[in-house]
This record gives sequence, C-alpha cells and structure tokens, in this order.
Amino acid sequence: MFELVKSGGWLMLPILLSSVIAMAIIFERLWTLRPSRIAPRNTLSQVWKWIKNNDLDSKKVSGLREGSPLGEILAAGISNARYGRDIMKESIEEQAGRVIHELERYLNTLGTVAAIAPLMGLLGTVIGMIDVFTVIMLEGTGNAGVLAGGISKALITTAAGLTVAIPTLIFHRYFTRRVDELVVTMEQEATKLVEVLQGERKLKDREGK
Repeated sequence: MFELVKSGGWLMLPILLSSVIAMAIIFERLWTLRPSRIAPRNTLSQVWKWIKNNDLDSKKVSGLREGSPLGEILAAGISNARYGRDIMKESIEEQAGRVIHELERYLNTLGTVAAIAPLMGLLGTVIGMIDVFTVIMLEGTGNAGVLAGGISKALITTAAGLTVAIPTLIFHRYFTRRVDELVVTMEQEATKLVEVLQGERKLKDREGK
C-alpha cells in the first residue's frame, strides 16, 4: 500500500488527507443526524400531556430545550405562546433556522471533498503524463516497459481521487436528504404545537365569555 501511495507522487498526500477528512465527517454526521436524537417521537406527546395536566412550567421547558433539537424549537414556541400566534411562529422559525444550520454543519466541506478529490487525481495524472512524454523525448520509445510503468503510475492518482470522491458524494447526498426529512418532521411537529397552544387559548377565551 505504501509503495502504491509513493508511486502516485506528492498529490497522493492531499488526496489521502481529503479521505481522512471525509471519513471523519461521515462518522460524525452518522452519529449526530440520528432521527432518535434530533426529533424523538414522544417529544410532542409529552408536551401535550403537560399542557392537558396544567403541568408545564419553566423547569420542564428548560429540560425540553436541552433534550433535543426538536425540543429547542418547541421550547421557543412555548416560551412565546402568550404573545400570540404570529410571535410564536416567528420565534419557532428563528430557532428552527439555528437548528437547521447545526444539522447542515460540515456538509459543505463533504461536498467540497467530493468535488476536488477527482480533480486532484486528474491533476496527478496530467503531471505524470508530462513526465512520461519527457522520458519519451529523452530516451525515445524503445523501452515499452518503462513507458507502461510511467503511465500506470500516472493513473494511480486518478483512481485514488475517484475512490475518495464516489463514496463521499454518496454520503453527501444521503445526509442532505436526511436533513431535509428531519426538517420536514420538525416543521410538522412545530405546526401541531402552534395549533394546540393557540387552539387551547381560544377555547379558554370562549369558555370565559
């Protein structure tokens, strides 16, 4: 393996570095973007139980905020529910923007690695082919073995670049899709919360009259 890397030239170093970066991001995002961590299924139902039992206090809201990204969004809505539907929705949207930004962390870097890895491989191949033609100019084409070896070395970087880029691109698309799905889920849960809290408030107002 070391000989293969060595024969690919100095451009193998940034390609290997990009592969390490991609792997680190992939493992980190696989752990971080778990649906059970981002949007636990029982979060809204727990909030609904607190509301029905008149048991929703600042301590529970604080625990909700710290429990998950979905909890952060719901807690922002709950904290501003008394100011009306519009203010509540604005606070939810503002918090959701921060949460989404966190969900998309490192995805641009992953996409960049997927884009530049094959380009670095291609650059290595071009440099290698220049070296091959330089040998042809100096020694002629009499030694086919030397030429074949030079060409194979030139193609190593392209193969390495594609080996890094293909799985990186696949995971980039996968994580982008997962973030989209999580965002839709959180939007639906936040909408339900608005309807529950504002609906409860209207119902109480009517009963009071």
